[in-house]
Amino acid sequence: MDLAVITGAAGDIGVAIAEALAGAGMQLGLLDKDGNALAKVVDRLRGAGALVTHHRCDVTDRADIATAAERISTDGTVSVLVNNAGGITSASLQSTSAEDWHRDIALNLDAAFMVFKVFEAPLIETSGSVVNIASVNASGVYGHPGYSSAKAGLVHLTEFMAVEYGRHGVRANAVAPGTVATQAWQERAERNPDVLEAARRWYPLKRIATPQDVANAVAFLVSPAASAITGTCLPVDCGLSAGTTALAATFSQSPDFDG
Repeated sequence: MDLAVITGAAGDIGVAIAEALAGAGMQLGLLDKDGNALAKVVDRLRGAGALVTHHRCDVTDRADIATAAERISTDGTVSVLVNNAGGITSASLQSTSAEDWHRDIALNLDAAFMVFKVFEAPLIETSGSVVNIASVNASGVYGHPGYSSAKAGLVHLTEFMAVEYGRHGVRANAVAPGTVATQAWQERAERNPDVLEAARRWYPLKRIATPQDVANAVAFLVSPAASAITGTCLPVDCGLSAGTTALAATFSQSPDFDG
């Protein structure tokens, strides 16, 4: 049976992606380095009737990836890969150490490459689909330089996947969320209760995305409805990458942009 592999599957976005793909009738192979959290997610999904296998895996560790891939190969043939695992260290370039930099690159870029290479053969066999979870940080300065640079590389890696593997029918796309209401932001809200409200003002839709918004984009990109779409990066950012009314109001001095 064909299945969808999702990395970072125990996080808020990973769970939402798993639920969306399960809802589309896909069997799931879930990977996360937090085995306890992953087990809880699996129980939840199975309780809803999903077909799920799971494996504890640190996607920055080649041996872990190889072991997980070997186990998954006994569950089915991978036709969908969602590279969702990611994380952030230092907020500014000044505060970024060499260790921070390498950690961000390893988790947010190198891991996606290594996981893709491990599942390269079944993806070719099934003319499968890859979705890499990037970020608006890939194309602008919003803090977190190591993470942002890695995500920029991830977008270009996606293009390489699409161009080189297109002859096999493999499609590769990226999704670039802006602010998403996840546990990571809740932790920031504990330090600054107004942080999410402050973030909303920069978005044309005057809201921030949910994990389900990101999951909906992933489900679309791996579906037959997107069969002619490859090599693209789809922003799921409530309009942030298009511009902000706050800046437009300042630059134009027009009241039309207020509110």
